Amino acid sequence: MMMDERKLRILQAIIDDYIMTAVPVGSRTISKKYDIGGLSSATIRNEMSDLEELGYLDQPHTSAGRVPSLKAYRLYVENLLHGTPQLSPETADQLRSHFDSRTRQVEDVIRSAAQAISDVTQYTAVVTAPQSRSPKVRHIQFVPVSEGAALMVMVTDAGIVRDNVIRVDASLTPEDLFEIGRMLTEQLKGLTPEEIRPKLMDMAARYRDHRLMFDDVIEAVDRTGVKDVMVGGRSNILHYPEYSDTEKARAVLSVLEKRDKLMQLMRSKPQMVFTIRIGEETGMPETSDCSVVTMNYRIGDETTGTIGVIGPTRMRYARVIPVLDYMGRALGELMTDRDRGQLKKPQSGPKQQDRKQGETE
Repeated sequence: MMMDERKLRILQAIIDDYIMTAVPVGSRTISKKYDIGGLSSATIRNEMSDLEELGYLDQPHTSAGRVPSLKAYRLYVENLLHGTPQLSPETADQLRSHFDSRTRQVEDVIRSAAQAISDVTQYTAVVTAPQSRSPKVRHIQFVPVSEGAALMVMVTDAGIVRDNVIRVDASLTPEDLFEIGRMLTEQLKGLTPEEIRPKLMDMAARYRDHRLMFDDVIEAVDRTGVKDVMVGGRSNILHYPEYSDTEKARAVLSVLEKRDKLMQLMRSKPQMVFTIRIGEETGMPETSDCSVVTMNYRIGDETTGTIGVIGPTRMRYARVIPVLDYMGRALGELMTDRDRGQLKKPQSGPKQQDRKQGETE
């Protein structure tokens, strides 16, 4: 049995209707709501039986309508990827409004991106930070806050500012703390946290009278770095009837709380622009009723991070794909401008580009 043009049109109508309603679709619904060449309800019903036999439709109950299968969604998204839907100017404006042109920190940029994507799509969004290199220390300063305590401020070349209250000898004056900060800046500037740690441990061994201070400085350095994955709209997943079952919802939410699980979901291949995983393709039993759409973003010619959306398998792919397309470009531009010290809001609507088709795993 072949998949002809008429079956394709009926299948697309069923998918479109089910995405919007989450209600099994019957032949009468298709004949009344969609223009399928004037076909009768009986003819559509016969075609739906054929589509079910081909594996593109499932029938949850004997008397109910049909719902798309994972095979149907795969066909649907592959057709979408042959021509990425355009993003409306209104949606582009909504996405741009999330970015503060004054921000310099990487975490703020990726947090804003995750929130923007989740707000516009109404799904859960995940954004990973650039992975090209570890941040390097640019400046360290100590500011006294009380007797026996000082605020340590560390600035890195990745736009990260960390401040931590540390223990210091009560006899140290503000001038002493300034000199210690200057000394540490001279010796540690340009080093990554991994490179700094052994140097600080050596200093702690040499300056035993200030061991508590160096212990706190080492702990602060260990925490320095970009939070490498941000989630926007965690609770959005609960808005969909597919997750009204408490156990199913809890399973998905447990994935959103674990970094290693999120990074596994966000995995993608550098040569692919989009990666779309549907149902069991996500590789996790907790997300077997979900779809995950991801896109790589680049700083210059280097693939550095990933943005993505997690939602039900009946996801509005035609909306998600152009949103990620726009945000991938915007995030790359923002990160490039940040590295040049002139972060600004992304410009208007994305240009469309040739892309490789999303993969199936």
